[in-house]
Formats: sequence, structure tokens, C-alpha cells
Amino acid sequence: MKAGNDIAARTASAWYRQPVLWLGALVFVASLAGCVWMIVLGADHADTPLDTSHTVFGVPVSAHSSASPPPHPSTDPPR
Repeated sequence: MKAGNDIAARTASAWYRQPVLWLGALVFVASLAGCVWMIVLGADHADTPLDTSHTVFGVPVSAHSSASPPPHPSTDPPR
């Protein structure tokens, strides 16, 4: 049986000898590189404004102007 303080046993189980950790590190670095690549692509291809009607997907493009402010509810307690 191996002794608990055997140098060969400790180096064989070191974290850098575990292939799953290397695979995880590779996937992590690849995902970061993909994020950076998407940011670079997005910066190179800016969005151009669209000539649309007054709404885009039902949302007004600019604020509505009104002649008077909306009525405020009464702060008096009900009777």
C-alpha cells in the first residue's frame, strides 16, 4: 500500500493532471473569445436608422405631445 506522503501519489492527483479541468478551461476560454468576437463584429456593423411610420412594433417612436397634462386622481378620502 502507498504511503500518504508519497510524492508520486500526490503529483498524480494534482489538478493539472485532470483532463476534465483542462476541457472546462478550454470551453471557458472559447466562450470568452466568442463573446469578444461578437462585440467586435457588432462594433464594425453599426445599425442604421429605419424610416418607419409613427410606431415600431406598436411602440411610439417619439413622445406624444398633449395640450393639457393628464388628470390626477383626487387625494381626498372617500366618504
